[in-house]
Amino acid sequence: MTPAGHRRLILTRHAKSAWDDPKLQDFDRPLNRRGRRAALELGEWLNSRGYEPDQVLCSPAARTRETWATVAAAPLEVMPSVEYPDTLYHADAETMLNVLHGATGECVMMIGHNPGIAALAAALPARIPVDPDFARYPTGATLVVDFDTPGWSGVTSGQGSVLDFFIPSGRD
Repeated sequence: MTPAGHRRLILTRHAKSAWDDPKLQDFDRPLNRRGRRAALELGEWLNSRGYEPDQVLCSPAARTRETWATVAAAPLEVMPSVEYPDTLYHADAETMLNVLHGATGECVMMIGHNPGIAALAAALPARIPVDPDFARYPTGATLVVDFDTPGWSGVTSGQGSVLDFFIPSGRD
């Protein structure tokens, strides 16, 4: 739960996807086994910290949809509304921010792809996390950032406060 007049963003890169079927289009690639484990680990981590989105904005690609479905299999207390805007598929940071400006939830989870998601994660906070892997924003990487604004349309670069940064291992 976020305080009144605040917004929380959970910014997630999809978990590790499979490359073993050369006939599949990029859009249709599912998660691999490690990616499914990592997404479940991410869902459990979000739950353990109380980071529960009330709205999810997810790229419509198979691997992002599967990332969300696996995260949502963790014991979430609230089932958020979920949208799959076509514009989030391989979106750049500016496009992602434009989609975020139209969000309606207090705590929004956005699931997308690199390099756009890494660029947005680097642009939004006043100070980025001190983590050697933050710049590359590996698969499953998740930034939790708060904004002191009554609505998403007021979110701009450099004004967020980082709460957490997490990279799931995906290991057994």
